[in-house]
Amino acid sequence: MWKYYALLSAFFAALTAILAKCGVRTVDPSLATAVRTTVILLLTWSIVLIGGGIGHLRELTWKAAAFLIASGLATGLSWLFYFKALQTGDVSRVAPIDKLSVVLVVIFGILFLHEKATWPVIAGALCIAAGTLFLLHGAH
Repeated sequence: MWKYYALLSAFFAALTAILAKCGVRTVDPSLATAVRTTVILLLTWSIVLIGGGIGHLRELTWKAAAFLIASGLATGLSWLFYFKALQTGDVSRVAPIDKLSVVLVVIFGILFLHEKATWPVIAGALCIAAGTLFLLHGAH
């Protein structure tokens, strides 16, 4: 089932890039990020409240909360830089270069989470890295 969720995530991430490029053309990237984040905040809290997820709040440990807060800070910085890149660059180049994060996730997953470094995972990460280098070299 996770594969279907991942494919839906990829679809909506692609849609996000196109819509963000259209929205950030004449808007300050920080303001654009704030608007986007507000919408996400309202959407996700609505889902939690409607879906009954608020009952799980007591399961949230301080350690988990600290990691989620750090993740939120990293996400915010990522979006700020992403929107700035979208404002001045082609979405067809910015979005794929942004996906170099996949390679970093593979490396970090192996180093810090002790995930298996299988050949398909390594080969996929190398292909993404090669594609990113190709896009960076061709970007002017």
